[in-house]
Amino acid sequence: MPEGHSVHRIARQFGANFVGTAPEVTSPQGRFAQGAAILNHREITDSRAVGKHMFLEFAGDEWLRVHLGIYGAWDFSGEIRVDPSIQIHGTGDTHLRYGQTGEYSRVAGAALVDRDAEDSVASIGAPRRTRVRMAEHDAAAGETGAWPPEPRGQVRVRLLNDSVCADLRGPTACEVLTPAEVERVLDRLGPDPANANTPEEQQRFVERAHKKKTPIGLVLMDQSVVAGIGNIYRAEMLFRAGLDPHAPANSLDRTVLEALWDDWAHLLEIGITVGQMMTIDGLEGEEYARALRDRDERHWVYKLEGTPCKRCGTNIVLEEMGNRKLYWCPTCQS
Repeated sequence: MPEGHSVHRIARQFGANFVGTAPEVTSPQGRFAQGAAILNHREITDSRAVGKHMFLEFAGDEWLRVHLGIYGAWDFSGEIRVDPSIQIHGTGDTHLRYGQTGEYSRVAGAALVDRDAEDSVASIGAPRRTRVRMAEHDAAAGETGAWPPEPRGQVRVRLLNDSVCADLRGPTACEVLTPAEVERVLDRLGPDPANANTPEEQQRFVERAHKKKTPIGLVLMDQSVVAGIGNIYRAEMLFRAGLDPHAPANSLDRTVLEALWDDWAHLLEIGITVGQMMTIDGLEGEEYARALRDRDERHWVYKLEGTPCKRCGTNIVLEEMGNRKLYWCPTCQS
């Protein structure tokens, strides 16, 4: 499931390419036809992310809420303008042209650095390997160069302005909301440091977490406590803090919870900027380049079960917690 950094990158992508325009909104798949008709040719006035939810504000007090869930992804094509805060490895450009399927081969000097295509402005979400294979298949089939591109696959909603096309596939939620309904969604969510990394928001997280008797490994995944953390960030944050995932949240000192918030803010900003969940600090030169290419080189424990811990040599453990896979080191996190 895409975690908070991906959703913030998508929101910034829409901010750079769609805010201030009145795009054509359609539902090629047909499942969002009614909502598309409401939003069609209305000006987009704002784009924001809170945790794993993205919101687009349209003129007339209508909002589009999207939650990608496990399988959702946005694919962008056309004259994509990149938000200055987002890095694209291999090029310094901020105004790039992508092919009909979003492949980087049309951009001189640019490449999909990560083997899972995580580092991308053309396609953001999950599952990444499936999207890469789809793009390769589409490219092999040939392109007409026509604009706009033909919809590929089951496109729930398409936003199209004069220069950029955004296609959404496989979301868990895609709906039109009123401002009051947006507020009700936000009221259910915990704080998000990418929006407000303030002492007040930090303490809001601490207060909510410190009331929980459940393991901290579950609390960090509770979107009503803190917004945006998923399976990867959960595992990596707990390792970085040296915390046993099974420790009840209310047994932890408040300073420990404050430090977790600070680390989440730090990692989230890296993820938004770089486009990858870089959770090992201090990498430079070739080590950093390897980390960009290979997930295992940028994480401490995630999906490294059965291999020696990079700090102590103890084998990383995999177990189930809250119906999700948990990766941790029994020695470093004892």
